[in-house]
Amino acid sequence: MSTTVYGITNCDTVKRARAWLTDHGIDHTFHDFKKQGVPQAELDRWLASAGWETLVNRRGTMWRRLDDATRESVVDNASARRALIEYPSLIKRPVVQWPGRKDATVGFDPEAWEGLAAAKAR
Repeated sequence: MSTTVYGITNCDTVKRARAWLTDHGIDHTFHDFKKQGVPQAELDRWLASAGWETLVNRRGTMWRRLDDATRESVVDNASARRALIEYPSLIKRPVVQWPGRKDATVGFDPEAWEGLAAAKAR
């Protein structure tokens, strides 16, 4: 199993994350939410492990563009799932599935990733 990066091509954080992986010699595949959609089985796993509060990017442009009723309706995993499928740009990026791990990481954290890269090298 290889490392899979989920996100949006023109997201600056995703670009930095992919560059970091390349610079550290970590082969990875990229899944673009805009072109390939949100993988629903994976989304269910992310919600179960990370939780909706982590997965929903409430600081991003897409969140601010939503009407108040839609924002107020996102209150748990089920309501977040519906919103994330309808508005993939709401997913905090990148989501990375690392080999040998059941849970994925959400967001780009180079310090945490150092440990994951070291574990992968063993």
